[in-house]
Amino acid sequence: MNTEDNTIKIAITGKGGVGKTTLAAVLARLYAADGHPVLCADCDPDANLGLALGFTEPELAELIPISQLTELIAERTGADKGGWGVFFKINPRVDDIPDRFAIEKNGVKLLALGTVDSGGSGCVCPESVMLKRVMSNLVIARDEVVILDMEAGLEHLGRGTADFVDRFIVVVEPGARSVQTYHQVEKLAADLGVKHVSVVASKVRGDEDETFIREHIPADALLGVIHWSDDILAADRRAISPYDVGGTVLDDVRAIKNRLDA
Repeated sequence: MNTEDNTIKIAITGKGGVGKTTLAAVLARLYAADGHPVLCADCDPDANLGLALGFTEPELAELIPISQLTELIAERTGADKGGWGVFFKINPRVDDIPDRFAIEKNGVKLLALGTVDSGGSGCVCPESVMLKRVMSNLVIARDEVVILDMEAGLEHLGRGTADFVDRFIVVVEPGARSVQTYHQVEKLAADLGVKHVSVVASKVRGDEDETFIREHIPADALLGVIHWSDDILAADRRAISPYDVGGTVLDDVRAIKNRLDA
């Protein structure tokens, strides 16, 4: 992957608690430290990417999820004309939204997408249309390193958008359930036409864990390993970025970044 034009697009996914937000945050800080413009999108309902990037809680209070911009969504989709009815624009203008609603620190912009409350799956509503359009803009049109901190699913992505993601990374722990999640995401990504799905193993404590990972993940899919580190727990307790704590996590993620760049 070539970083010269600043257009790498990475989607990071995995079950909650496996370490995907740590990977997303440290990768973003490393790219920013190398002088690349970086935009992170927090697509997880349990949004905590901001703290992992180094934003303070007062700074994050200024971050409004896109899904909560009710008046703007109504205006851009035309849903305010006659109420939230059947007819609204499915291609609203969104190119200004990342710059208007992102917050920035340490060379990294952060945008929160939020979620759509719906009684059923496959919601086709103004909010979901807006989120998908914003996601498309991030992946297709932005001249930046874009890192998407996703849920275990790929709800925000559509086939046309996923085609432009350079790499899907599934973060797993050394365990059967986590490996199963990798295979589920791999199938979802394939259904969207994505060919490049990689794995990062997180919370790896020793040789037994590494052996398990290498027995269950194809060698060509394994992008790297993040070893268990008390520094990550210390960063969480202090509400600071694991990047600022340093230690083994920085070395591990830097090695992963080097493989991505290669």
